[in-house]
Amino acid sequence: MRIDKFLWSIRFYKTRSIAAEEIKKNRVSIGTSAVKSSKEVKEGDTIKIRKNQIDYKIKVIQIPKSRIGAKLVSLHIKDITDKDQYELLKLRKMSQDYYRNKGEGRPTKKDRREMDDYVGNDVDSDFTDWDDFFGETGGDEENED
Repeated sequence: MRIDKFLWSIRFYKTRSIAAEEIKKNRVSIGTSAVKSSKEVKEGDTIKIRKNQIDYKIKVIQIPKSRIGAKLVSLHIKDITDKDQYELLKLRKMSQDYYRNKGEGRPTKKDRREMDDYVGNDVDSDFTDWDDFFGETGGDEENED
């Protein structure tokens, strides 16, 4: 089976075309060498995949005949990814969820006021005149005709 079709069938990528693009960008390799989409996958191969800034490693146990359900993936591959890679992924996800959970929408009025207080709009209150802002005085100017 072709590697792009294999990665799609074990649900590593959502579509086969996405799998082919990732292979073309040299994010997929078998052993130590980068591969092309047409490379045949055999049982026992170790595939290295770079996805979401994480280096995954999977070992092919069995080749599926077509796309399989998520529950059956473990029958066809064995995940041998380092545990520190998963820790990196977990840290990145935690750093993104700093204030609001995904999908909560735009800021409320209270959030907006807090952001305005944090940023502060002191420039408007301190400098009411542009001449004062730039340090120019009105009396020293000479009119040239």
